[in-house]
Amino acid sequence: MTTSAAGQPLIPQPPATVTALRQAVAQISPAALPAFTRELDQAADQSRQSADLAPLQRFIAQWAAYVHIQRQPHLAGELRRWEDAAASGETAQARRAAAEIGRILDAAHAALTGHRP
Repeated sequence: MTTSAAGQPLIPQPPATVTALRQAVAQISPAALPAFTRELDQAADQSRQSADLAPLQRFIAQWAAYVHIQRQPHLAGELRRWEDAAASGETAQARRAAAEIGRILDAAHAALTGHRP
């Protein structure tokens, strides 16, 4: 992952297009590229089969939020810590972790859409 000045995003938030998001993922989280490609293929197939753009729109929204989080090292680290806590197997801790993960994801989507979580 590229380093940043203290507290600054690694890269600007890219436009919510497949090409721009792919480039951003390649730059800040190259290990996620196979998942990006696999999920893009699935969304494209679903859109073709249903003649509906909703699967592609969901894909773009999901990956725009991913990039929003991953381009901010402190936020990406917080998310990873909560994901690890969720996997701990302890019920109360997993519930709290799930709530915190949801909060981070809601805030990312809100930041991208201009809506408050």
